[in-house]
Amino acid sequence: MGKIKTIGILTSGGDAPGMNAAIRAVTRAGIYNGFNIKGIYRGYEGLINDEVQTFSTENVSGIVTRGGTILKTARSKEFMTPEGMQKAYETIVKEEIDALVVIGGNGSLTGAWKFGVEYDMPVIGLPGTIDNDLYGTDNTIGYDTTMNTIMECVDRIRDTANSHERIFFVEVMGRDAGFLAQNCAIACGAEAAIVPEEATDVDQLAQFMSRGIRKSKKSCIVIVSESPKCGALYYADRVKKEFPEFDVRVSILGHLQRGGTPSARDRILASITGVGAIEAIKQGQRNCMIGVRNNEVVYVPFSECIRTDKRFDKRLIKVLDELSI
Repeated sequence: MGKIKTIGILTSGGDAPGMNAAIRAVTRAGIYNGFNIKGIYRGYEGLINDEVQTFSTENVSGIVTRGGTILKTARSKEFMTPEGMQKAYETIVKEEIDALVVIGGNGSLTGAWKFGVEYDMPVIGLPGTIDNDLYGTDNTIGYDTTMNTIMECVDRIRDTANSHERIFFVEVMGRDAGFLAQNCAIACGAEAAIVPEEATDVDQLAQFMSRGIRKSKKSCIVIVSESPKCGALYYADRVKKEFPEFDVRVSILGHLQRGGTPSARDRILASITGVGAIEAIKQGQRNCMIGVRNNEVVYVPFSECIRTDKRFDKRLIKVLDELSI
């Protein structure tokens, strides 16, 4: 491929607070460095269907404060087929896009990796997911805002738990990672967190009930990572059967966690990685995610950030255990 003149940008998968700040950063840094910028609507579906618009600085004016994504987002099964990718590439050719920036999580960056390899195209990823489960970056865009949203919700639930002397199981997002649940449990002063990283080691409910419930403490909060098999409802039902003396309630926060005004940390992370994406393209980088580790911008190959599990710090479990007595 020759000299890069036009960069396309899209958001894909679940929305995350700070995506708009990332769109703004890529657009303005790109224009500042002499590139044409084209926004692609509705993720890979929009790439397949040629939903593309040329962006100026005005298109991204005032969006740094807004949650969600002005480019909209979608999950595309068609894009994962050879026929779908071919349609997407035809749009790339038609729109004269020379490089692509994809903002999203694990699935979105997997698609970006496959597309870049298949069509020998420079593709750069930004870590946009509330789950914080992408290897190679200390935090992902949206994670900090989501933690603050969960904390606010749990603080309110705590009032009711105390008033009625209830056990509340609060289910949070995170997919296969317990970063949200564990850290929010510490931030909220919860009595326990049930996370997938510990699922194979111990019966987390039995352990919690054996140490965390005393005669003097009949109200408590347990933060549970979402799971189709062992979510908050599963653990609440177990308590009702095994410990019928306790009053149990469940609160599933669901999509409440995704929205809202992004925090300062998420706006800054999005801005730094967005500028980093343009710098990576200028340097000839491809098939990599822009991350921030120890306050340094890093280029993480897609093969690493997708295939490598992000380390879960089990010392946090000890912190929560000691503070929840």
